Amino acid sequence: MIRASLGISIAEPGRPIDADELIRNADAAMYIAKSDGKGGYRMFEPAMHDRVVARLALRADLQRALEREEFELHYQPLVRLEDGVITGLEALLRWRHPTRGLIPPGDFIPFAEETGLIVDIGRWVLHEGCREAKLLRDRIGGPVLPTVGINLSVKQLFHSDIVADVSAALAGAGLDAAALTLEITESVMMTDTELAVARLNELHGLGVRLAMDDFGTGYSSLSSLSLFPLDILKMDRSLLAAGAAPVTSGLASAVLSLGETFELEVVAEGIEYPEQSATLRELGCDTGQGFYFARPMDPERLISFLSDHAGEFVPTGSD
Repeated sequence: MIRASLGISIAEPGRPIDADELIRNADAAMYIAKSDGKGGYRMFEPAMHDRVVARLALRADLQRALEREEFELHYQPLVRLEDGVITGLEALLRWRHPTRGLIPPGDFIPFAEETGLIVDIGRWVLHEGCREAKLLRDRIGGPVLPTVGINLSVKQLFHSDIVADVSAALAGAGLDAAALTLEITESVMMTDTELAVARLNELHGLGVRLAMDDFGTGYSSLSSLSLFPLDILKMDRSLLAAGAAPVTSGLASAVLSLGETFELEVVAEGIEYPEQSATLRELGCDTGQGFYFARPMDPERLISFLSDHAGEFVPTGSD
């Protein structure tokens, strides 16, 4: 299905305006329509110029951020609920802007995906994540070396260079492929299932593990899920109850049953309270992730955290 975004500019009676200005105004309205979600339209308003200028500035800043090495990765531990062993880390992108400080991903990643800049940014994340994972695993040692999870956007997955990019990142870092988990969202199923399956099979052939992120948000069907060469289901945080209450009405149990049926490890995201962790453990959930265990942290703080916990999580509250 093809969807278009439309910007409309109208010449008002009694207000002189030339064709170039009309086109610029319509272009500004079109940018706003695209940012609001494809398949819609917007009428031009004078205030739109400011938003368009801000978007152009953001694009320029993002392009310079790679050149100036302003991006960094923070890591959040994944904990095996049965015994508290830290088995993995999720790499989370942050942008340390020279004037705005640390910018969270929600403020720039959607725009990077919309403009296509996410492919270059994602390539950097792959290389940096593999490099730091190798250094971390060499430094901490121990019987259980944590794997690292890196998110792939839909645009990255469908880019022709993705398999070569992953292979180059692993080789450049000297990282064992089994130590890397690539995370995709359910939305790939709504895009091009045939191509997604082909790409994921190629990536799986490298030896990396594959995780379906934010699972349970409503995109998947069992028939399409069975096509993907997955190793892990990451249960969306929305399936955990609000507040300190345990797990919501049977939804988590359903995902856990699905994981058992397809022989997939299940990771519960967004755990914030001990009651949630205890209930999930009783239900047979493999792994947990969330503020209850640790907030995302930079590599140096992560080294200290792992050293303090000697590879295991000891509850100290939500810090």
